[in-house]
Amino acid sequence: MQWKSDIKAAAERIVGHVQKTPVMTVTGFGLDYPVELKLEHTQHTGSFKARGAFNTLLSCDVPAAGVVAASGGNHGAAAAHAARALGYPAKIFVPEMAGPSKIALIEGIGADLTVVPGEYANALALAQTYEADTGAMQIHAYDAPATVVGQGTCFAEWDAQGLQADTVLIAVGGGGLIAGALAWFQGARKVVAVEPETSCALNAALKAGEPVDVSVSGVAANALGARRIGDICFGLAQGMQSVLVNDDAITEAQQVVWREHRQLVEPAGATALAALMSGAYVPEPGEKVAVLVCGGNIAPDPLAT
Repeated sequence: MQWKSDIKAAAERIVGHVQKTPVMTVTGFGLDYPVELKLEHTQHTGSFKARGAFNTLLSCDVPAAGVVAASGGNHGAAAAHAARALGYPAKIFVPEMAGPSKIALIEGIGADLTVVPGEYANALALAQTYEADTGAMQIHAYDAPATVVGQGTCFAEWDAQGLQADTVLIAVGGGGLIAGALAWFQGARKVVAVEPETSCALNAALKAGEPVDVSVSGVAANALGARRIGDICFGLAQGMQSVLVNDDAITEAQQVVWREHRQLVEPAGATALAALMSGAYVPEPGEKVAVLVCGGNIAPDPLAT
């Protein structure tokens, strides 16, 4: 694929449908160097996922049966939002581990929602069955070219905003977001994958030399809990650095980003920052680092009534 040109085309395609999210350079977090943050948790429905959902729907013919998506929560909300905005019916499957906050978000958008026992893989299996039975179009959460290209627009936008970093740290679940980063940067910047120790599909695949199934659990599993890394991501990720963080480090980063900078982020949104705070990734002297803050749908919702 011509990834870079496709991402540029997608960026033009989704203008007016997604937010241009802010960037800020901050100090603190117990670090002795500044960190540039891209605040994708301020995107529509609280995560970067709206980019891939809108790009998918705007780049193809949607059948009368509408769309179907399986999600740990954030992708389902984004797919439901994009479908509603463009006038298509949406069927969303999420696992119970999505949690009440994300389930309520999807219900509030108005999609036809089914909550599935177990984890994301269970929801995906039912979504695939629904697709086969009804003819609805699947909006894959991470392993589809239109999704990856849509997520890549985040990094094209960041570059246009004056990104100065040598290295960008990105949390990984199924791999759509980091695949978009790799497709856009193409080695111009170092990209570091950050995963929870208990939900680490990319790290396991890189060690095994091929995608493998992993067990998923932990505080960020409802966003980063893919059982198996996407093939597109795996193909783009060869030779990249992958680091792991534990739940305590993720929770600490989540608390500190609120305490010091008044940004409410979910555990997945704090995972990449946790790699810096915990020392899982240590920059070289003078290395400029940036973190993609990917999601803000925390549970429980502190302002829910």
